[in-house]
Amino acid sequence: MYLKTLSALTVTFLSLLFVVMAHFMPGSTMLTASTDDSDLKCLAQAVYFEARGEPYSGQIAVAQVVYNRVVKRNKSYCDVVFEGSSRKHACQFSFACDGKSDTAVEKQAWLQAMQIARLVKDGNLRDLSDSATFYHATYVSPTWSKKFAQTAAIGNHVFYRKM
Repeated sequence: MYLKTLSALTVTFLSLLFVVMAHFMPGSTMLTASTDDSDLKCLAQAVYFEARGEPYSGQIAVAQVVYNRVVKRNKSYCDVVFEGSSRKHACQFSFACDGKSDTAVEKQAWLQAMQIARLVKDGNLRDLSDSATFYHATYVSPTWSKKFAQTAAIGNHVFYRKM
């Protein structure tokens, strides 16, 4: 049975446990996005490319922004993550139209992104973004951010929702 809310300590413990298991038992803990779960892969790509250098809580919050948009807009994860990617500078998530490969190369970071994607997609983590549907890196100051209510700041990201 899954808990809908996990404490920060539990999230940290699960993260460390997963990393240890992946290192010592790679065959039994390998997480892959099967062809029948493209949404899980799209969510994991967003976590990996947008937040892999962030603390675990920041990666969860980025995943939750995608989750919140999926719920609010009633779209698939792939539709949300790659929205606007066919037009230059129209992406909702910068990695989707930066011209670089969308294939993960850092195995541990990808495994963690998959773990986070599964937990968030299944609704098994507390929303650390506080219902945010937008975020940006701290080193930019987009004009749209003044129109929204800031909900959280985690690592190098600031999270927002419409007022």
